[in-house]
Amino acid sequence: MERSVNADPFQRSDSSDRWTWWRNWLGFWFLGLCNNFGYVVMLSAAHDILRKQESGNSTLTASATLAVDFQVRNNSNASRYDCNPVSTAAVLLADILPSLSVKLAAPFVIHAVPYGFRVMICVVMTATSFLLVAFSSAVWMSILGVIFASFSSGLGELSFLALSTFFSRDVLGGWGSGTGGAGVAGALLYSALTQAGLSPRITLLTMLVVPFSMILSYFCLLVFPTRLSHWKPSMNDCLVSCSEERERLIEGADEGREEEQEKPEAVTPEPLSLTEKRDIIRVRNIHTSDLKNMSVKSVDPLVSCNQSLLKFMFPLGLVYFAEYFINQGLMELLYFPNFFLSHAEQYRWYQTLYQLGVLVSRSSLCCVKIRKLWLLALLQILNAVLLLFAVGYQFLPSAWLVFVIILYEGLLGGAAYVNTFFFISKEAKDRQREFSMSTASVGDSFGIALAALVAFPVHRYFCSL
Repeated sequence: MERSVNADPFQRSDSSDRWTWWRNWLGFWFLGLCNNFGYVVMLSAAHDILRKQESGNSTLTASATLAVDFQVRNNSNASRYDCNPVSTAAVLLADILPSLSVKLAAPFVIHAVPYGFRVMICVVMTATSFLLVAFSSAVWMSILGVIFASFSSGLGELSFLALSTFFSRDVLGGWGSGTGGAGVAGALLYSALTQAGLSPRITLLTMLVVPFSMILSYFCLLVFPTRLSHWKPSMNDCLVSCSEERERLIEGADEGREEEQEKPEAVTPEPLSLTEKRDIIRVRNIHTSDLKNMSVKSVDPLVSCNQSLLKFMFPLGLVYFAEYFINQGLMELLYFPNFFLSHAEQYRWYQTLYQLGVLVSRSSLCCVKIRKLWLLALLQILNAVLLLFAVGYQFLPSAWLVFVIILYEGLLGGAAYVNTFFFISKEAKDRQREFSMSTASVGDSFGIALAALVAFPVHRYFCSL
């Protein structure tokens, strides 16, 4: 029977030591929180400072979401949807492109950068984004702050997902829960501090504790395998250790069997070549007749038969495409004028319930695992179609029903994210796992970017009615 993936031999003490298990789980929880928390907070603050630069008003109230404040709108707008002059998709597109760029390029070269340096790059860039937006005197400085935060978030996500391959697979539950909590905690804390009377600038400066917390989480909280170095690429060392230990386990398991079986020769794994990395991503159909003519070593464990990485990336991308098409293309148009909440308040509750759904489902890995990722994608697409028709024909009776649908949307999105990386970690073999985890993270970013592009014409069409 195949051993549990990620329960690598040099980590056996982690499984028996509950304190070590909790330290690693909490470490990845805080890394997930810090990686996304600063991004959420900085984007909300960027809106406030951009508005301050345009209006000259230094006493603006902070928005609790990543969207444009609906209370500042064009008075000449006669649309039945009470449209904002600029779609929130514009903000989303500016936010996601730097992250998407780094996720597309980094997996092919990032293996040469040790994890300790990656963490410090993320910390410096997050702190720089806070400082740029806090002290910005021009629009371009705030935009540059957005770019730094987006780049840091993308680099951090692919790096920490890859790092999780050196720990028990349970840490993915901590990572998912932390990233889910960042959306809720970031928006609420920023809103609370600014509502308490702190200016956006002072609030941002207090948030410099976030990158410092990332340093503590990585260097002080995590219990690393002894052969994993912070400051030099050491994947081969870990794999060699793993390979040698597996040889001993195989030898022990085969005791009492036919003695003429030769012990497999320990081979030092080489880093993945660009061709191998390409083959892991692409669809590759291998027929049974072909497998008979191939040696075991020549078959790539991840891409043989139907095990292409794309089978994980496509469903994840579809889920996030439908999800952010709803969030940035439709959510601001789901307005109920006779409801007791204003348009701005309705939108903020939509966003809050969405983040709560993401938090719950990303924290659910210890309770339930969903292997049918395509089902999650289909359900999310049906969600988007339903709300698209609801915007066009306005047949939903109340915002209460929309609240339920948005909460359900968040549950689907969070479940798709955490289960995608769980099953990649489970199915990918030792040599491919680190690259596979970091590369698959491009799926959600690509879906978000595509959603932003599609949301533009949809927003303009409905606002012209």
